[in-house]
This record gives sequence, C-alpha cells and structure tokens, in this order.
Amino acid sequence: MSAIRNLLNEKILVLDGAMGTMIQRYKLTEEDYRGDRFKDWHTDVKGNNDLLSITRPDIIKAIHKEYLQAGSDIIETNTFSSTSIAQADYDMQALAHELNVASVQSAKDAIAEYQKETGDKSPKFVAGAIGPLNKTLSLSPDVNNPGYRAVTFDEVVIAYTEQIHALIEAGADILLIETIFDTLNAKAAIFSAKKYFREHPGSECEIMISGTITDASGRTLSGQTLEAFYISVAHANPLSIGLNCALGAREMRAHVEELSQIAGCYVSAYPNAGLPNAMGEYDELPEQTAAFLDDWANQGFVNIVGGCCGTTPDHIREIAKAVKTIQPRVLPVVEEIL
Repeated sequence: MSAIRNLLNEKILVLDGAMGTMIQRYKLTEEDYRGDRFKDWHTDVKGNNDLLSITRPDIIKAIHKEYLQAGSDIIETNTFSSTSIAQADYDMQALAHELNVASVQSAKDAIAEYQKETGDKSPKFVAGAIGPLNKTLSLSPDVNNPGYRAVTFDEVVIAYTEQIHALIEAGADILLIETIFDTLNAKAAIFSAKKYFREHPGSECEIMISGTITDASGRTLSGQTLEAFYISVAHANPLSIGLNCALGAREMRAHVEELSQIAGCYVSAYPNAGLPNAMGEYDELPEQTAAFLDDWANQGFVNIVGGCCGTTPDHIREIAKAVKTIQPRVLPVVEEIL
C-alpha cells in the first residue's frame, strides 16, 4: 500500500486552493508573463498562467508555500493547461514538456523550503494537475455540424502522454485528472497514464480523478449523471474520485453525498468559494466554505478536501482546522459485478 493510502486511512487530507485566484493578486503585466526569454514572442501571452512556471517561478513557488503554510498536504502543479493542445492557443505547444518539468520543480522546491523553514516533517505530496483541454471529444464546436470534432482521440492521447511523461519524470507523486466535463477526454488521459506505466516499469503512481457537475441538473457538460461518470472511470482503480469547480459547496453537497455512497475508492471534493457574483468574483468567506466542508467531514462523505476557484490560503487554513480531528470516510465494501 502506498504512503498516501496509509495516510488516508488515518486522516482527511487537505488539498490546496486556487492557483489562478492567487496569480490574479499579483496583477501581472504582459511583460511579467514574457520575461526576458519571451520578450519578442509573436503573440500575446498574458493569461497563460502555466508559462509563469518558466518566467516567474518565484511567484509560483511563493503561492505553493502559502498553501503549505495554511495546512495543505497535497499541492497541485501549475500545469492545468500544460499540454501541446492547450498551449497551441499561444503557439507554445513545443514548450509542453518543459512547462510540466518546471512546474513540478517549483512545487518540490516549495515543499523543501517550507519543511526546512518550519521543521514540519509531515508527508507532503505533489499532484501533477492534468486539465480537461480546450477541445472536447464528445461535443462539436460547430452547432451546424454536430458530428464534427476539433480533435481526435489519438491526438488527445499523444498530448496527455507527453504531459504525463514530463510530470512523472520530474517527480510528481500523483496524477490528478481534474475539472472533467467531458469523460471521453478523461478516458484518454487515463489511457495515456496506464499505457505510460506499462511501457515504463517502475513509473506507476497514484491517479486522482475529479469531475465537474456544471449545474443543478446534476450532470457533466457532456451529459452524464454522476453515477454514470463514476462507472465510466472507476476501471482506472484510482486513489480517489471526486468533484471540483463550477459549484460552491452549498450546491455541491448533494452530489458529494451521492458519490460517497457509490464510490469504492476514496472521495475528494474541492468546491469553488461559492458562486461568482455579477462581476465574476467570489465572495464566500473562508469560514463559510470551511463550515460546509466540516459538515461533509462529520457526515462521513470525504477523504480529501480543498478549494477551487476563488479559494485562497485563508480558505484552506480554515478548512484544514475544521477537518483536523474528524475521522475520514471509511471505504465501503462494494460488491463486484461478475
């Protein structure tokens, strides 16, 4: 049994919060994103947050350290869009491998510095964040041609394989396939990971999977119910299956409860800081978010908790305090279907 599985049997683990929210606080300019290396790049790059792992690693490391100081056991790499497909928006697809390696290094450096400065020797894990892509396999971008796809399954597999190779090579402890709104994209990522593990003996690591219920319908954007989504990805034998993004904790509660009842693995949940206001900003206070997750923990719904859009180190600090002494969800005995 892996170290993190042993730990999950003892306590609820705390994931970090939003990277994008924290980057916005720095009010970076186009020049900040470019740095010296890309000062003459032929397209605008502001908004390519993953690029900051190369041009401003000091900022990324500082954000990681803030989350570690707040009580995070698992920190996510700044690689949500570090695939050749997503980076093509900036004509930076050739940087995909380097972005992932640099991001893992920033996370590992943050953990090393935090532990040296604080003397905290408790286990900390780096989760290689694998985002959903800006192109989907289940949906057509052309309303007049529903059969059209902007990308093929094989192309998605190639892109995810490159990312997974870099994340593992750089030393990520976990692969986190997250913010899934198209399960077929997620299945391509799972296929890529399993194929990589087979071809590189000794490289296997834990996989976390986190889907996104987009609205009150209780379905993903590609139309699956939560139970259907779970059944679609459970074959990966992941460390955890959970939910993140789109909803605040208030709106996510019923779905987390449902998942806790059907999942044979650990359950994770990292909601947004409520729903966005008219200006697209998040107003939910850290104490409010923590109160919801405290309830989930006391009800035995979760094993891993954290925050998504709008959450900050203050939110994670309150969440960590709220769940610190609460026993984790006990894995149910799930009958195998023969």
